[in-house]
Amino acid sequence: MNTAGTIDRPLTHDPKKQAPMKPSTYEPAGSATEDVNLSDAKDSRQNRTREMQLIPEALARAHMHERLHEAEAERQAVRLAAARRMQRRAERASLRARRALAMAVMQ
Repeated sequence: MNTAGTIDRPLTHDPKKQAPMKPSTYEPAGSATEDVNLSDAKDSRQNRTREMQLIPEALARAHMHERLHEAEAERQAVRLAAARRMQRRAERASLRARRALAMAVMQ
């Protein structure tokens, strides 16, 4: 079977064995974008500063700092709720003791 390949399914994946691309008839000559200069890309990658490379670490540190503050605030809220419960319990015990003392004095 000797069928021509398509763009999606070429006969071979080896670029040397493929037919060269022909310019389109409905596209003006020279309208294609210029080739990307790889040295510019390399320079831009190397132009990153140390500070930029440490941004993810700084974000992680800030996130952990925030989480620690949230955990501390939650612990403080739990301690406050427990203290209020104990205070109410102590007030009720105090009222019971007063009533018991009053009953003892009245008899």
